[in-house]
Amino acid sequence: MKKYKIALAGNPNVGKSTIFNFLTNKHQHTGNWTGKTVEEASGEYKYHNKIYEVYDLPGTYSLVAHSKEELLTRDLLCFNKEIDLTIVVCNAVNLERSLNLVLQIQEITNNVLVVVNLIDEALKKQIQIDLDKLSKILKVPVIKTSATNNEGLDVLKEKIEYYARFKNMESYKLKYDNKLEKEITKISKNLPSNVKNKKWISLRLLNNDKDIIESLKKYSNYDIKTNKKLLTTLKSSSNNLKNIDIEVLVVSNILKECNKIYTNTVINNKNKYIEKEQKIDKIITSKIFGIPIMLIMLFLIFWLTIVGSNYPSELLSNFLFSLEAPLRNLCQIFPSYISDLLINGVYKTTAWVVGVMLPPMLIFFPLFTIAEDIGLLPRIAFNMDYMFNKCHACGKQCLTMCMGIGCNAVGVTGTRIIDEKRERLLAIITNSFMPCNGRYPVIIAIISMFFIGTTRGIISSIISSLILVLVITLSIIMTFITCSILSKNILKGKKSSFILELPDYRKIKIGKIIITSLLDRTIFVLGRAIVVAMPAGLIIYLITNITYNDVSVLTIISNYLNSIASLIGLDGVILLAFFLGIPANEIVLPIILMTYLGTNSLTDYENLTSLKSILIDNGWTMLTAICFIIFNLFHFPCGTTLFTIKKETNSWYYTFLSFIIPLFIGITLCFIVTTIFKIFCLLF
Repeated sequence: MKKYKIALAGNPNVGKSTIFNFLTNKHQHTGNWTGKTVEEASGEYKYHNKIYEVYDLPGTYSLVAHSKEELLTRDLLCFNKEIDLTIVVCNAVNLERSLNLVLQIQEITNNVLVVVNLIDEALKKQIQIDLDKLSKILKVPVIKTSATNNEGLDVLKEKIEYYARFKNMESYKLKYDNKLEKEITKISKNLPSNVKNKKWISLRLLNNDKDIIESLKKYSNYDIKTNKKLLTTLKSSSNNLKNIDIEVLVVSNILKECNKIYTNTVINNKNKYIEKEQKIDKIITSKIFGIPIMLIMLFLIFWLTIVGSNYPSELLSNFLFSLEAPLRNLCQIFPSYISDLLINGVYKTTAWVVGVMLPPMLIFFPLFTIAEDIGLLPRIAFNMDYMFNKCHACGKQCLTMCMGIGCNAVGVTGTRIIDEKRERLLAIITNSFMPCNGRYPVIIAIISMFFIGTTRGIISSIISSLILVLVITLSIIMTFITCSILSKNILKGKKSSFILELPDYRKIKIGKIIITSLLDRTIFVLGRAIVVAMPAGLIIYLITNITYNDVSVLTIISNYLNSIASLIGLDGVILLAFFLGIPANEIVLPIILMTYLGTNSLTDYENLTSLKSILIDNGWTMLTAICFIIFNLFHFPCGTTLFTIKKETNSWYYTFLSFIIPLFIGITLCFIVTTIFKIFCLLF
């Protein structure tokens, strides 16, 4: 059966992944912010007895690569001889910008099919595109689609089938200044026959593109240093063009052509839709209102999560723990010590994690996805970019921090959208500063008990949310400080420039958001949490039930840690609970209760009043509550996040830094607060 290879290229946020999902029945997550697809994805589909292998390439604005994702796109298009057809997906609303990539791709391949996507949004904005005229100018087939509505995608399949079999279609080629064209021709003649796209590669060599030299070695097994004639020609051409800024000349030429094509094919009626979006952006991205709007959005998300998850959490926990008796009956075939290990250890720990994590995630992730898909998160990153610039980090880190509020592991994987390795590492190391949904329920509980008092109902949830926003603000401040220090020491470097597209505002699609947030985020995070919680339950049960002189190992270790923990406003039980809770932050508080009450398995509490009574009876004060919140905010990442960091960085060194830096900050802040509190008590 004949197989064709199809490359799917385009700017970020133009709907490539949606088209890819339709063609291959895969479910790449699609979202309304730049950089969702940051590695090559591939899939196959059958159509009329033929197989089509589709590569969903990372979004890029140019083939002049800067990041590893852009390099992947450029190298596959430029050096892969097996690609039968390249589909370039364009944004109908911003066609002129998309044409920049179309023209560059046409420089390196004749087999191009242009898809003008988001045509429905263009029509709403009264933007009319003459597709026939565009096709004649570009000399390639052009079709219109609305991928989210499945419009035009069947036609796309038909066009792919027809055009994939042609190897040398006619294609529009850019022409540069005569002097530049002359030098490009000289260089091309000195390149070996096995090198594809000689004109484009010659242009990059002339512009001293070091990445293209490495790619030639890798894909064409050709080292230009071995060709003295080529080096001589390059030097001669550079001298002939020494008074010309080649990069500026090339870019200006491309932009001029894009504008010319756009002007000839698009009628853009400035109307109320565009004016309305511009007015909204003036408010959301303003220096005065931008940050307050971000804080208000965080407050609303937290408040809805707090209010909405309390009752479901209780119901789910009750249901899961009600299964203990039936499971124990099933385990009667095992010796008692094995059944206790499985039920009191593994099952109870896992049930606690699921009961605490699942309801907040089912509320938080859809809310977060809504903010992402309607286009708010890129605007938050825009507002925060100035402050990240001051600490030599990337504004896109703001997006990964927002993801970290849902789950730090998701935030770490989200750092792939950051181009520079140094800036990506800054975002990874500091991502755990944001309290994930495994930590903020406990923070909320402590806030409710020690800072709100007898206030109940909606007032309590509002105050809890406000204090939680202040806690998040502290996390953001410490992120800036830490990034600044790391940028001047361990991860030295200047902030890179980056393009952050502010996408059009889009309508909320509830069904899609629910499916995406459930499948792509909630189940992913919960699955990893369960994997690490099960062995954790085993270990916790063992050290709780193994005794020495009738005292459990858990109690012995916690007593030993008391002297150290007292310096930072905690006790040995709390400090040990944090270390034992490394598999999942959700089990820290149950371990504390289990140790205080002397039980041999994880313990739940009936309500906040009973929990506060237990804590106060075991020596908790306002200082303990404050230090607990700080240490809960700044300590080592959970096991799931550490596993993800190791996988993303492929480095134990950076995984260790991600572990030790937040722990050091937490200990330092708690020590300062405790010292100030003790001095205050002595003076007053």
